[in-house]
Amino acid sequence: MHPSGYFDPDAPFFIRWGMLPHWRQDGALYFVTFRLADSIPQEKLRLWMAERKEWLVEHRSPLSEADALDFKKLFVDRLERWLDAGYGSCVLADPDARHEVESALRHFDGERYELGDLTVSGNHVHALVRPGVGFDLSEVLQSWKSFTSKRLLKLPAVAKAFGEMRVVWQKESFDHIVRRQQQYDSIVSYIRAHDP
Repeated sequence: MHPSGYFDPDAPFFIRWGMLPHWRQDGALYFVTFRLADSIPQEKLRLWMAERKEWLVEHRSPLSEADALDFKKLFVDRLERWLDAGYGSCVLADPDARHEVESALRHFDGERYELGDLTVSGNHVHALVRPGVGFDLSEVLQSWKSFTSKRLLKLPAVAKAFGEMRVVWQKESFDHIVRRQQQYDSIVSYIRAHDP
């Protein structure tokens, strides 16, 4: 993947909020992380959500770039550390499950999006992706999660862990527009360090 599509502060963009801010800009390159539904212990998640709610009361939208970086350090980076700790069923460590997810992500590479480095860890996925013209990142992520949920639930280990709930993935994903070459290089190193 050619690392173009960095965030352009002079071009139109918008921010959509869920539990996390989601910046959108046409032609942008994104670092995305999505995780299994059981990947963060509920007590940790409740504490995180309470602290996040309090922070957001004090920092109204639209966030400045400095506030967005502060939010990332306080909330996004902490979630990443918890993911890396290996909580939950970690069913993606199973080679068949990993293969299903990797195959799904690569399926429309070059058609709906351009896919860069990716890794499937035990309880989450990291990828670099640039949606194609006419494709929205949220739709791409939803497609990946919907398709892989159906495929993964056919595997015994996944069906045992999630069959009763029928919810494999956490609803919301983390996404970040890559800002510059140095950040791109750092993200690529981070993804490659997580390769099983």
